[in-house]
Amino acid sequence: MTVEVRVPALGESVTEATIATWFKKPGDTVAVDEILCELETDKVSLDVPSPAAGVLGEIIAQEGETVGAAALLATITAGAGGAVAPSAKAAEVPAAAPAAASVAATPARDVEDAPAAKKAMAEAGLTAAQVQGSGRDGRVMKEDVARAVAAGAAATAAPAPAAIPRAPVPADDAAREERVKMTKLRQTIARRLKDSQNTAAMLTTYNEVDMSGIMALRNEYKDQFEKKHGVKLGFMSFFVKACCHALKEVPEVNAEIDGTDIVYKNYVHMGVAVGTPSGLVVPVVRDADQMGFAAIEKKIAELGLRARDGKLSMAEMAGGSFTISNGGVYGSLMSSPILNPPQSGILGMHKIQDRPVVVNGQIVIRPMMYLALSYDHRIVDGKGAVTFLVRVKEALEDPRRLLMDL
Repeated sequence: MTVEVRVPALGESVTEATIATWFKKPGDTVAVDEILCELETDKVSLDVPSPAAGVLGEIIAQEGETVGAAALLATITAGAGGAVAPSAKAAEVPAAAPAAASVAATPARDVEDAPAAKKAMAEAGLTAAQVQGSGRDGRVMKEDVARAVAAGAAATAAPAPAAIPRAPVPADDAAREERVKMTKLRQTIARRLKDSQNTAAMLTTYNEVDMSGIMALRNEYKDQFEKKHGVKLGFMSFFVKACCHALKEVPEVNAEIDGTDIVYKNYVHMGVAVGTPSGLVVPVVRDADQMGFAAIEKKIAELGLRARDGKLSMAEMAGGSFTISNGGVYGSLMSSPILNPPQSGILGMHKIQDRPVVVNGQIVIRPMMYLALSYDHRIVDGKGAVTFLVRVKEALEDPRRLLMDL
């Protein structure tokens, strides 16, 4: 019996994936749930398990190909030592055709448009594909172009501007360069970051926090904490709790814009940015405001490990309401984080560094960290942003405030 291997559910808003790696080749024996290949989408990497035990037959989609949802990837002959039937390839071709058609380019029109229409389209910055032709066989007429312009087609359907071409490179330099296609994830990161800059009225406010209080508390209780809860006590749980505390006082930082409405969220789904070999991903700790220190540390450790292994699901990265990014683990002393749309706030953590500060009129050395809050100025005023950051600073410098809800 021939069993089909198809693209699994890709998640909301994801319509296609790229075949990254095949771990098996035709003729290999496979077990149930054994990983056959890895797919790469613009958000996560997905493993495709074998739906049956048997022998891998024909591989329909090769490495590097882009496939649509539920597209046919390969076939398996169920049963140990089975062979692929001669008619298998012919049987599966019709099933693969819709997937191929979903990613194929629309064939070019073979109709000559009216000369006056061509001139009008050139002047309006339109192409024939953007104008509904009313002439014979869909021929575009001058009146069709006028209607498209009047309907605002030029503003809403104009092609994106072409990328700026590279400057000429000397042959000696070109021979020492390597050109690598951007992964789907990296393309998405680049697009979303640029969209964030283009959409939000982004502004950043800064402060610094004396980490000596948290460090002393952590050193005192870290062994007992790990013994009881089975997870190390890090700094991130303190920052998550401090942000949840501040978000209650300044709810607009935890809100988002939806058209002409502001959506206030009576929960905190905390995104925690994690660097991976493939790029930056932001898994979400859901209902972080309802969790204790141990639960937060366990969840962050679990999500961080899954992120580095490329095993995060779509659901684990969706729905965040606020984000924390820790550039300090890489040695960053100061930076301005970029918003993770549609969120309205992101907190940047940085390197802890001993610096001289004035305490009670005396110069002392304290472990200090710069904090940066980037926010959407469309809904968060400067007062709210500064208040938020001051509340985070106060909670971190005196962790007892978190227990007292002060």
